[in-house]
Amino acid sequence: MITVGILGGGQLARMLALAGAPLGLRFLVLDPSHDACAGQVAPLLVGDYRDEAILAEFAARVDVATFDFENVPAESAQWLAARVPVHPDPAALAVAQDRLSEKTLLRELGIPVPDFAAFDDRAGLDAALARVGTPCIVKTRRFGYDGKGQFRIKSPADADAAWEALGAQASRTGLIAEAFVPFDYELSVVAVRARDGEFRAWPLTRNWHVDGVLSASLAPAGEPEAVQQAAIAHARRLAEHLDYVGVFALELFCREGRLLANEMAPRVHNSGHWTIEGAETSQFENHLRAVAGLPLGSTRMLGHACMLNWLGHMPEADAILREPAGHWHDYGKQPREGRKVGHATLRDDTAAALATALERAGGALGREEQVRPVVELLRSPGASS
Repeated sequence: MITVGILGGGQLARMLALAGAPLGLRFLVLDPSHDACAGQVAPLLVGDYRDEAILAEFAARVDVATFDFENVPAESAQWLAARVPVHPDPAALAVAQDRLSEKTLLRELGIPVPDFAAFDDRAGLDAALARVGTPCIVKTRRFGYDGKGQFRIKSPADADAAWEALGAQASRTGLIAEAFVPFDYELSVVAVRARDGEFRAWPLTRNWHVDGVLSASLAPAGEPEAVQQAAIAHARRLAEHLDYVGVFALELFCREGRLLANEMAPRVHNSGHWTIEGAETSQFENHLRAVAGLPLGSTRMLGHACMLNWLGHMPEADAILREPAGHWHDYGKQPREGRKVGHATLRDDTAAALATALERAGGALGREEQVRPVVELLRSPGASS
């Protein structure tokens, strides 16, 4: 029996453990927090990711290791990799942890990205703005996620405010200015690559964000075949270059049918949660199949699916569970402002039926604004039946 070690004990580790149980896999989760929510469904080892004694115990108890978020120290993953197989490779983790390395690699692979410039002092900020222009987004090179560690600059007059907000982090993480993309909408391609190089991708997903945090995801996105194939080709090129093993997501901007890469997430991804009920094989199961050396499962979609994120606190479940294809996921976390505490997925065979179900559930929950853009897209003339 294979024991999979997971660095990080959040909801992604929790869903990995739940997906792995039918495969006969066992798990050990390492997290600094005693109340990590994955510890409710799998054995939890509490300790610092940089503590070599804890890492040694972890390595001795697992057959293969993976991680559930990209801010696990890359050097800790590398230390483990000398003692036990780690997938994806820590080198892929290191690339994704640094926005400059990530953007540079994407550009080298011929994957279009917004213009960018790195800097680490106040004069460098002015030079970066001169290069990428305004408006733009200034970000920390490391440790940012869900809109954190970012400052939007509308004009050069905002430079002082941006430096005041993020300048203290320049020496610790470095900063990067990225040209603002007036995108039409956001997409993601969630894909998986096995140890033997087999590559599969789920249908392209359309995403909506509020304050930098994912609010809703819809699949299939309804994109033309050319856009779908271009996105998957970008993801394949990236995975093959990194010799990647496991699931990852490539987040994309779409502007007038042209794709620009935003960032890569080297793990199972929030925009792929719909795959639990909406695909033949979920992203969680396929990630485990890949890292454990098992054959990949089909990524074929089952009808249409929409995932709704719950932030801060869990709403009442009844409105979702009344729906014939409504599915509820409570992560077992304490409520906290802005915290991802759960999600729901609604699935149906046609776009029209899913739109109706979303309207009913959204109205019952008082979440009309959250579901409205999804419903409008599902009912648009171009939506597939």
